[in-house]
Amino acid sequence: MMSFQIITIGTSLGGFYALKTLLGVLPQNFPLPVAVVQHRSAEESDIFAPLLASHLQLPVLEVEDKQEIEGGRIYVCPANYHLLVERSHFALSTDAPVLHARPAIDVLFESAADSFGEGVVGILLTGMSRDGSAGLRKIKEKGGYTVVQDPTTAEGRTMPQSAISSMAVDRILSIDEIGPFILELCAGQRGAA
Repeated sequence: MMSFQIITIGTSLGGFYALKTLLGVLPQNFPLPVAVVQHRSAEESDIFAPLLASHLQLPVLEVEDKQEIEGGRIYVCPANYHLLVERSHFALSTDAPVLHARPAIDVLFESAADSFGEGVVGILLTGMSRDGSAGLRKIKEKGGYTVVQDPTTAEGRTMPQSAISSMAVDRILSIDEIGPFILELCAGQRGAA
């Protein structure tokens, strides 16, 4: 059985609905930390985490720099920062945008792969850029598990399509299938970080 330590999720256009659908399936006792990068404007930043939390059973936290990573929580990257995973904690960075995005999904995925290797599940959802493909490839190269939303179920097909065409993704699932699949994949695990 695979032993995962962190779930990482990247999304853009149409992401709120996708996140609500996927994360809404996770029960209160879900053991792993979930790190989320959603492309969004600074104006949306303050309401994003509380709005998402109102649809979920797990606590949703907007990440603070050097915040410790704990299981059973959903960590949302604040607008205009990159989110990095550094083994036991998160780091926020104001480095230059990657593929015109800050936060960039690639930064989250690549840093998680460097920190946790085969312990990472990378999930790429709806969006209209190529962000996420390089990071997802790195997760796969390091032995982690990759899931991409079926582009036909995505509001923005470019992001999932880009990943699918650039690598051998482990699973391509509709947005309604991803949450139940993650529960199955992580069944019996005790948590992380």
